[in-house]
Amino acid sequence: MNRSTTWAAPEVAVEHRGAVSRDSADHARSTIAAVFGHAPEPVLFARVRLTMAAGPAMARPAVAQANLDVNGRLVRAQVAGATMREAIDLLHDRLLVRLDRVGRHWEARRGGRPTAGPHEWRHGAEPTHRPDHYPRPVEEREVIRHKSFTLAAESPDEAAFDMETLDYGFLLFTDAETGQDSVIYHSGEGYRLAQVAPRPRREGTSAVPLTVSPHPPPRMGVREAIDRLETTGLPFVFFLDARTGRGNVLYHRYDGHYGLITPA
Repeated sequence: MNRSTTWAAPEVAVEHRGAVSRDSADHARSTIAAVFGHAPEPVLFARVRLTMAAGPAMARPAVAQANLDVNGRLVRAQVAGATMREAIDLLHDRLLVRLDRVGRHWEARRGGRPTAGPHEWRHGAEPTHRPDHYPRPVEEREVIRHKSFTLAAESPDEAAFDMETLDYGFLLFTDAETGQDSVIYHSGEGYRLAQVAPRPRREGTSAVPLTVSPHPPPRMGVREAIDRLETTGLPFVFFLDARTGRGNVLYHRYDGHYGLITPA
């Protein structure tokens, strides 16, 4: 692209749920717009969602989430705070880190020599400020979000980068080397890879610290996956759908319900 081209910054669309004031919405609009100048490519779209939980059950009831389209790449961040203003300010800082990572990644792909910044893109480099899970009673929990999409074929390194850029705790993808449905997630100071048919990876083939789970995912239905999720207390369960044989992920949502991700 022509780097001298002038691009008009998009208006930040703000959505809100719960007791969110107009001042908070205005603060979110101006604060997130301020990060556009740090983006390595034009920001084509920006949306912020502000949610204030009701009741005294959560210590950090204010949740702020942003989705930016940076010249075709989605950059996402989600944080929680004791107040909405605190959450918005934390969201600003978290987006700056993600835009810095994307910028250095694109510079490396262009053949440049990016300098090391104050943050590595590995997950251990920053506090998460992730929202707390709402303590919804088990009998009230339902699968209220089902996302189905074509999985990206990429290496574990690329999947780890995408997971961090999107601010996810895990990522379902297709391992480009093996063609398998796979999940990468945080594990201690590195990353863990789970696959349909686990295969040890050759040492030195991954830039990120990576271990491979030796356990294949269980074959089951969604109801069994829910039981397993509740029994183990894990944040998500990677399983083979009993009907399709594809890798699925069932996970705990922050609102206390479940989410389900399946390959298209």
